[in-house]
Amino acid sequence: MHPDLTALLTAIQPADADAMDRARARQAQLTKPAGALGDLEDLAVRLAGVLGSERPDPRGVAVIVAAGDHGVARAGVSAYPSEVTPAMVANFLADTPAGPGGAAVNALARTVGARVYVMDAGVNADLPEHPALVRAALRRGTHDLSVQPAMSLDEVQALILSGAALARRAIEDGADVLIPGEMGIGNTTPAAAITARLLGLDAAQVTGRGTGVDDARLAHKVTVIRMALDRTPTTDPLEVLAQFGGFEIAAMLGVMLQAAAMRRAVILDGFVEGSAALIGVTLAPHLRDSLFPAGQCAEIGHAAQLTHLGLKPMFHLNLRLGEGTGGVLAAPILLGAAATLREMRTFAEAGVPGSGSEE
Repeated sequence: MHPDLTALLTAIQPADADAMDRARARQAQLTKPAGALGDLEDLAVRLAGVLGSERPDPRGVAVIVAAGDHGVARAGVSAYPSEVTPAMVANFLADTPAGPGGAAVNALARTVGARVYVMDAGVNADLPEHPALVRAALRRGTHDLSVQPAMSLDEVQALILSGAALARRAIEDGADVLIPGEMGIGNTTPAAAITARLLGLDAAQVTGRGTGVDDARLAHKVTVIRMALDRTPTTDPLEVLAQFGGFEIAAMLGVMLQAAAMRRAVILDGFVEGSAALIGVTLAPHLRDSLFPAGQCAEIGHAAQLTHLGLKPMFHLNLRLGEGTGGVLAAPILLGAAATLREMRTFAEAGVPGSGSEE
């Protein structure tokens, strides 16, 4: 293992249990009935553990969109051609009347005040120069995972470290909440292969329609994933990522690991991000403490991922776009949870009779 990756994994420590205990004690004294804020209360306590304060005060939000192409897309697993990937990168970076970027993630990020970073992790095209494009590609897309390893172990580790470097930059720019996002035609196929292998499930149990394939193409997609899984029995997390993954999945993993190492919160968007999280938690179990799932997406394997991770989604909106869109939508919920714990007064501070319950 690359020494920088070893150091990164070693730096990931458990959530601050003392801060969480203090947060629970404060939560019990806030001017509201016990449990009245529902899941926001648990989110706030978990965030206190990540940030190390019973009054968590996360400020900036950054979404890092990593783009990469997949050799397996040539096997007909998607409803769209790979040419869509570079076109969408251009869309992320485009100048529009509303501001930088014309994709859904840009519009949502502007709405909630999040900053968007865009990375070329391995797009199969000559992307034009752009000052906002972070170039980390080692080659143009992965190999076809159904017939050979998608990436080498060296490539996997290089992209993890590139994602980590961009996460450090976002944190230095003021982000306390990081949202890994992705763009890559065909990438629900590697995500399903990773999920099937790490959870010990058949491909059909975790493979969804991705960009909206019909029944025949879905059945073909499951067959392609089974072909990949039959190539090798490996369960080593980095080897699983190399065999079945994608460059953007490796980069998102790096974002997650770096955020956790620097005690920042990570909002998980959907199924492809979940596959990176499965790899990450296998490598560094305490990464889980920093992960906050946005919504349970429409891909059938996402529920299995969240169950395995022991994490509860914030909403169910049937999203399946990717880009980090669900994560951006969840950011105000997480920030709001923190604000209630930080800014609400206790019964004693407000001079209100009560002990955590009201008529």
